[in-house]
Amino acid sequence: MSFTLGQKFFKRFCVDEFHMGSLPYSSFLSNDLLPSLGARINQETRLRRYIVSPFNPRYRAWEMLLIVLVVYSAWICPFEFAFLPYKQDTLFIIDNIVNSFFAIDIMLTFFVAYLDNHSYLLVDHPKKIAIRYISTWFIFDVCSTAPFQSISLLFTDHSSEIGFKVLNMLRLWRLRRVSSLFARLEKDIRFNYFWTRCSKLIAVTLFAVHCAGCFNYLIADRYPDAKRTWIGAVYPNFKELSLWERYVTSMYWSIVTLTTTGYGDLHAENTREMLFDIFYMLFNLGLTAYIIGNMTNLVVHWTSRTRNFRDTVRAASEFASRNHLPHHIQDQMLSHLCLKFKTEGLKQQETLNGMPKAIRASIAYHLFFSVVQKVYIFQGVSDDFLFQLVTEMEAEYFPPKEDVILQNESPTDLYMLVSGAVDLIRYVDGHDQILKKATAGDTFGEIGVLYCTPQPFTVRTTELSQILRLSRSSLMNSLHAYPEAAQIIMKNIFTVLKGHEGLDFEYPPRDPGLALYQMHDWDNTRGKIPINHPLGKLYTNTYSSTSNHRTERETERFFKKRVTIHFHGKHKTTMQEQHGKLIILPDSLEELLHIAGEKFGVSKPTKVITRENAEIDDISVIRDGDHLFFSF
Repeated sequence: MSFTLGQKFFKRFCVDEFHMGSLPYSSFLSNDLLPSLGARINQETRLRRYIVSPFNPRYRAWEMLLIVLVVYSAWICPFEFAFLPYKQDTLFIIDNIVNSFFAIDIMLTFFVAYLDNHSYLLVDHPKKIAIRYISTWFIFDVCSTAPFQSISLLFTDHSSEIGFKVLNMLRLWRLRRVSSLFARLEKDIRFNYFWTRCSKLIAVTLFAVHCAGCFNYLIADRYPDAKRTWIGAVYPNFKELSLWERYVTSMYWSIVTLTTTGYGDLHAENTREMLFDIFYMLFNLGLTAYIIGNMTNLVVHWTSRTRNFRDTVRAASEFASRNHLPHHIQDQMLSHLCLKFKTEGLKQQETLNGMPKAIRASIAYHLFFSVVQKVYIFQGVSDDFLFQLVTEMEAEYFPPKEDVILQNESPTDLYMLVSGAVDLIRYVDGHDQILKKATAGDTFGEIGVLYCTPQPFTVRTTELSQILRLSRSSLMNSLHAYPEAAQIIMKNIFTVLKGHEGLDFEYPPRDPGLALYQMHDWDNTRGKIPINHPLGKLYTNTYSSTSNHRTERETERFFKKRVTIHFHGKHKTTMQEQHGKLIILPDSLEELLHIAGEKFGVSKPTKVITRENAEIDDISVIRDGDHLFFSF
């Protein structure tokens, strides 16, 4: 079973890291490789024949095998250097096998493409690969792979001279592969960053302890007077001890010195050991500072959110106490901070904001479309219009008993309840009166936004609620792009408001035509819409086709312009706005003159004049709400 789990992990690490698609090599993801401008990141990587991609999963598996061999080399090199005067036959065979693997890797490297540091593209030209490798790490790789122990047998019979042992230590150059591995693991989100860093620090510490213990034993072993050594002072015949006892004693001295415990039982006895101890303890100062600094940084980063939360809550509590805020406001403040702390780790909005617009739109469609589609005010509108809306929505969480909307505040946002429940409350005679309870799928704030009036009631959550928020400006922009949706929305909301007439609450006493007209006040001047705007035509010729229950007269009253007419007699020197008559503007100027004559009981006027004393020749220039003066 453990073998199966290990096999799955190995496959996941070496293969799944770069297999993001269905094709074996067409899709890969790397934090190093970037596409050229105009190229796709998931395009197929075509390399020359016999050239291997460094992101090939088989090559990644080969690298992982070499990492295991590097760990073996890192332990055995100092150990052989210090404790083995000559190499055992078994170790001799194993070392040569390990060296052969790295020799194969040297030859393989001449056929592995590399990533250019300037263009961030894979270079697969064999000549360029060879020149780059020879001019960088080739010499070091050859020296770290050369079988110096085998060569030493040609000159020293069966023993190993110190010079060849020093050359054999060049195998530690292979440790750069471990450094590259940890650099990859630290960027791999499948592995916990904290434990990856801790593993790296532990590995560095163990390697330092191992090397220091081996080198210190080597000094004692090579010193002429065995009793005047750090280990000989305690064990005069230490060379007769077993290999295990000598190694454990060396590790004991090394770890005690590293941790600055210093029991005093093992200490330097000669000048060589004193010099080595001096340099080792100086090294320990830097190593300890490095380890403590990294651990401190990890712990501080881990606990910084909690510390910031505590500081924020303390500041909010002091602010509330200093300003004598009511208890219910204090509770709302603290509840909001607690919920923000819990949801902050999700980083939902930050993640969305970091994505391209198309990806944000796809995510919003997947998350919110089914919810928005069920909202009553959007029943009957096109899917394209809803898609436009969901891309502008933001999800927010509200704790229980928090006010989402306050009565009489400016209408800025429309809200849709995804989960949870809220109360619609009206402040009456100094008391809160609950008008209605809204549950998942309901909407609120639409009256203020669509009727352009202050919010008629307070909305307060009764439990933890997830709410979608759509700004009024985003809604208006969408309606500008889809003008046919405006009449459907106003019809839906007007139908619902008529069904709530029995409630003890006065809804805005405006029909959908007037509300729609006010809602699209693009110029912000008394609800006037440019005559060439698409919505201008909507009011006059589209609404009647959507309702089978409205008469032509109601449709005209809803969507035609309304003007106030005044009669300007011959004997009046000024234009007086005396008891004007409000009428629906007809389709032609001739009809307007005829209606004016009937309303004022005079013969048909011949002129239509504005308040600015300008004569009107075309009825299309008359705006909604204008005052018109008639004369002969």
